[in-house]
Amino acid sequence: MASIGKIPLQSRNLPWVEKYRPQTLDDLISHKDILSTIQKFISEDRLPHLLFYGPPGTGKTSTVLASAKQLYKEKEFNAMVLELNASDDRGIDVVRGPILSFASTRTIFKKGFKLVILDEADAMTRDAQNALRRVIEKYTENTRFCLICNYLSKIIPALQSRCTRFRFGPLSQDQMIPRLEFVIQQESIDVTPDGMKAIVTLSSGDMRRSLNILQSTSMAYGKVTEDNVYTCTGHPLRSDIANILDWSLNKDFTSAYNQILQLKTLKGLALHDILTEVHLLIHRGKDWTGGSKPVHCSHYMRGELLGERTA
Repeated sequence: MASIGKIPLQSRNLPWVEKYRPQTLDDLISHKDILSTIQKFISEDRLPHLLFYGPPGTGKTSTVLASAKQLYKEKEFNAMVLELNASDDRGIDVVRGPILSFASTRTIFKKGFKLVILDEADAMTRDAQNALRRVIEKYTENTRFCLICNYLSKIIPALQSRCTRFRFGPLSQDQMIPRLEFVIQQESIDVTPDGMKAIVTLSSGDMRRSLNILQSTSMAYGKVTEDNVYTCTGHPLRSDIANILDWSLNKDFTSAYNQILQLKTLKGLALHDILTEVHLLIHRGKDWTGGSKPVHCSHYMRGELLGERTA
């Protein structure tokens, strides 16, 4: 009975981000040049200190965890790997305490080096980074460090110079769609083509965000369509943005203002999201039919129609 009870818990309660996290370097779907370089480092047993940086959801943590699993067997993983993430205290006391004690001790029955993974390293204080610099210098023979951050500028130059840097850029649609289709097949989800396009568009190259949107929309609505995706994420619908632009161009100020305010209040839209989406729609520069006459977005950008309204 105990073993039967564990199966639904794993499949039903585990977030898809963790459930479908790549376990090996071969499972990763992007940045093949970086992966091949790291694979070579591991195979030749010449792993340097690493610094992974880039936007969230691009595979930085998954890459280093997959590398660690390739380096160490499961039973020795906890003894050889120290992982600290953003939820841990990042002051100088952590560097002088747990990190220093872990890096300075050797394992008796295991050859090779230990691995210290510092996720969200850009959240560390400047004093902590300066202290870490000395620890990296002193215990290089025994320990390798991997720093992961979103903003390279927040890492002091002294740390940057001691690490081999790799930038993880946002994933392309061609890389994300096959992985999403795999998850959809495994979870037996009903997804329309426009729903898939909406997920990829809203995630902006963030694989973690795309999986979270897919899971939340499928659980909330059952069927993943474009409207359901936008509604679930609280993002303005494309039809609403088209209406807002229509009212702005083809109605007088008072009517347009009242209708936009009513729509914003009714659907609980954020003004920032509305402005961002209207800006994107105008920037596409495509012919767009609004109200009684077709309008080209470039007219609006040149201020011709805006001048007509204010005249």
